[in-house]
Amino acid sequence: MQTSNREDSNLRSFLNYLLVDKGLSNNTAKAYEADISSFFQWLDNEDLKYKNLQEDHINQYISFLFQKKMRSSSVNRKISSIKSFYIFLVKRNFVKNSPLNDLVTPKQEKYLPESMSEAEVDKLLNSPDVSNKIENRDKAMIEMLYATGMRISELVNLKITDVDMKRCVVKVFGKGSKERLVPFGETALDSLRSYLNEREQSSSKEIFLSNRGKKMTRVAFWQRVKVYLIRENLKNSISPHTLRHAFATHLLNRGADLRSVQLLLGHSDLSTTQIYTHIAKQRLSDVLKKHHPRG
Repeated sequence: MQTSNREDSNLRSFLNYLLVDKGLSNNTAKAYEADISSFFQWLDNEDLKYKNLQEDHINQYISFLFQKKMRSSSVNRKISSIKSFYIFLVKRNFVKNSPLNDLVTPKQEKYLPESMSEAEVDKLLNSPDVSNKIENRDKAMIEMLYATGMRISELVNLKITDVDMKRCVVKVFGKGSKERLVPFGETALDSLRSYLNEREQSSSKEIFLSNRGKKMTRVAFWQRVKVYLIRENLKNSISPHTLRHAFATHLLNRGADLRSVQLLLGHSDLSTTQIYTHIAKQRLSDVLKKHHPRG
């Protein structure tokens, strides 16, 4: 019986390379691992070995993914992970050539990120009852999320030493351990102070703690946000990234320049930030149609 692709040690070597040499985060490395592991699963089912593949095999895999009704953005992400894996293999002389060298990736649809209006954000921010310790913590977390545009993973990993409360600046560690400084306003500061005054003593260095005094997880926090979305009858299609999108969109709607928003979000490429200009333009179009006498 042939050895499964998933039992090959080169995948583990690749993941160690991503963590140690490339300095990627654990979450990013896990995403690579998930993409390549699912690819290996397909190879095992097709009785194929990753060291002996041709471009046609990769195209077959792409067809398989689309048959599963996967979006082209998700397919391209998986192919990108596999491509990085083969580049690693070629550099280490584990394989001679990559079957993805001349591959044409699927054209990606452009999806505008889901956002929230300023009124909807206000409803969400005002929903927690600050007289309740748990909801007081939740309010501080939601306020900080919207005030800074942080990712939820960045928020839950914040340490007390990362926040300068005198200058209202937070040190954020983003993707690839990239560090950025993000200012925040008085409203978020007041909510954060209110939470810290009630925060239980804990050996955890992270600011936001669960009921058990442990570091808050992304999933647990988003479950808490859903409580307020339901309470305020807000749209249930909102995702963990929605407040980040709202942060960027509302800044642009109020005249912020794209470069500043890019720096605040921690995007390495301005083109990633430009997606928000489409939302801002749509907002202006809606305003024109609603308020212009001949709109």
